[in-house]
Amino acid sequence: MTLNIGVIGCGMIGRDHTRRIQQVLSGAQVVALSDVNRANAETVRRDLAPDATLFDTGEALIAAPEVHAVLVTSWGATHEPYVLAAIAAGKPVFCEKPLATTSEGARRIVEAEVAHGSRLVQVGFMRRYDAGYIALKAAVQQHTGAPIMVHAAHRNPAVPEAYVTPMAIHDTLIHEIDVFRWLLDDDYVSARVLYPRKASRSHSQLRDPQVVVLETQKGVLIDVEVFVNCAYGYDIQCEVVGEEGTARLPEPMAIDLRLGALRQNAILTDWKDRFVASYDVELNDFIAAASKGGATGPSAWDGYAAAVTSDACVQAQESDGQAVAIVLPVRPALYN
Repeated sequence: MTLNIGVIGCGMIGRDHTRRIQQVLSGAQVVALSDVNRANAETVRRDLAPDATLFDTGEALIAAPEVHAVLVTSWGATHEPYVLAAIAAGKPVFCEKPLATTSEGARRIVEAEVAHGSRLVQVGFMRRYDAGYIALKAAVQQHTGAPIMVHAAHRNPAVPEAYVTPMAIHDTLIHEIDVFRWLLDDDYVSARVLYPRKASRSHSQLRDPQVVVLETQKGVLIDVEVFVNCAYGYDIQCEVVGEEGTARLPEPMAIDLRLGALRQNAILTDWKDRFVASYDVELNDFIAAASKGGATGPSAWDGYAAAVTSDACVQAQESDGQAVAIVLPVRPALYN
């Protein structure tokens, strides 16, 4: 049976996921679209899903009987009510990050799913589906021995003026926050944020770069450089130092050139290009699970843990280098 999907939010990522479902993956089709700007939904229908029905609201789309599963790709503040509505309707829902804009909102989603009694929510933490991170996790499990430290970097060539200091956590570091919990099979207990000299490209409302230091329950120390005005490209790095050796995230494949007495290779500048394949795999995973009435992959609990950690990191940005505790309640049995 073909899974009928409704997409709420027809901006860049909603459009790209619709293209993926309609043109790349099998087993599903987009039958419904909704966007607060109706013109966005009309454009996506015209270009990618001509048979889709347009709905005035996300709630109406979720309630439609022909919709079997839901993709929430609208702006962050709308995620919580749409995901809660999908759970109430008993429909699997894929939600792009953040699961909610506050940890309290994410907790409400966890509580609703636990009350439902089975998993319906998958969160869009696509790095868990990246071939490089999967290989890195296998190397850590099989070769390096118990992890001791992680050194990482998240660099963007530039950000707009609207990008302010807390967004370095909520919009940028959020992916490291999730993928390191998965990579290490561990949870965080504290966060610190340190600032070197401010880069000249940074504007008045942004302290850039910054270094986030996370400590885990098992005693692993993680340092992440967040530098969103590095100019040279989009660069994701990660090295795990273990008892027996180290393992490093592989670089994206690139042709090695020798030109003009220089040896060089291109560096990506767009995050969508860096993780394009992982988006295909994560949505394929969602389609397979939703076709059976459930969900897999990054869970609502993972979204909640990321939200709690993000809140602590933002608090740490203003704490003059002091550690801020990260406290999670007992994980519900549904997510064990």
